[in-house]
Amino acid sequence: MHLSDFDYHLPEQLIAQYPAKERTSSRLLQLTDGQSLHGAFADLQDILNPGDLLVLNDTRVVKARLQAVKDSGGSAEILLEKVLLPSADVAAVASNEALCQVRVSKPLKSGRQLLVHDAVIECLGRQGEFYHLRFPQPVFDFLQAFGELPLPPYIKRDDAARGETMADTMADTTTDKIDEARYQTVFARHPGAVAAPTAGLHFSESFLAELQQQGVGAAYVTLHVGAGTFQPVRKENLSDHVMHEEHYQIQSDVVEQIRQTKANGGRVVAVGTTVIRTLEAAATHGPLQARSGATRLFITPGFEFQVVDALVTNFHLPKSTLMMLVCAFGGYEDVMAAYRAAVAEQYRFFSYGDAMFIERSNV
Repeated sequence: MHLSDFDYHLPEQLIAQYPAKERTSSRLLQLTDGQSLHGAFADLQDILNPGDLLVLNDTRVVKARLQAVKDSGGSAEILLEKVLLPSADVAAVASNEALCQVRVSKPLKSGRQLLVHDAVIECLGRQGEFYHLRFPQPVFDFLQAFGELPLPPYIKRDDAARGETMADTMADTTTDKIDEARYQTVFARHPGAVAAPTAGLHFSESFLAELQQQGVGAAYVTLHVGAGTFQPVRKENLSDHVMHEEHYQIQSDVVEQIRQTKANGGRVVAVGTTVIRTLEAAATHGPLQARSGATRLFITPGFEFQVVDALVTNFHLPKSTLMMLVCAFGGYEDVMAAYRAAVAEQYRFFSYGDAMFIERSNV
């Protein structure tokens, strides 16, 4: 298949610029046996069965964007890709080195400095498309003090063009406060992501508790979503595309929860494409096992899924790697038809948009 196979028409006004008033008040398109059923996110209580297991990504979005000034006087924008560990004895929360995207007029050379509120960040060199930077204090501490939340590039807040305003969501609060609260899952624990695992944004603490009361289990893995998730695929031939790397961790107790769920006839339901990448990466070379590392797993139609039985996900960008993953999971023709139906029914798309529930295709 080719890049153009994963394109679809999306009117700009369907790109959600704000979250819904309540986390669970989004719409839900259920794709089952090739049929698209339209409902509400709360319908998950009827869709999920006792004995099913929700697997969620507990990564936490950090304030990963910095506005800086070069020592030569020009402006620079820094976006964290990943924190580096200079040695095995240094934990990520204590490290002051990171790989970052840096938007500058001219490429940075080793030794150049970037200033953020008089604090100095030093360029140590380059690794591929990223710059190796040294911060004056632990990276996460510095970002918390001076950084901005890195909203996706398609959130432009041109309300007049979209007919959508902040009053449609949360009145009496600022846009920044909305994003700080809602561009983060209620179960976020481990800092490191530069983008939210957006399927998880639909879940409130009370809704998760209600699902657990009806016998639906919950387990947590970690995959730190990198800035590469927003990078466009530039190769028409998908075999030429180099997938971005993301770090993940799955614990042994989660592996055991999944084993018991399957043994008892329940379904493993991934909340988000990041969970699929985590679980399927950990099962690439044999039975699912606890792992911690990096993955470049690129899932396209034809991929043989080993772990996940159903998926809760948002609607994804045309021609994106996430669109390819969803087509691989739900069946290309059925997913593309569901997207056309979602456009016709005016669902809200992307990070702050509506959701889908997809059962794995047997095709």
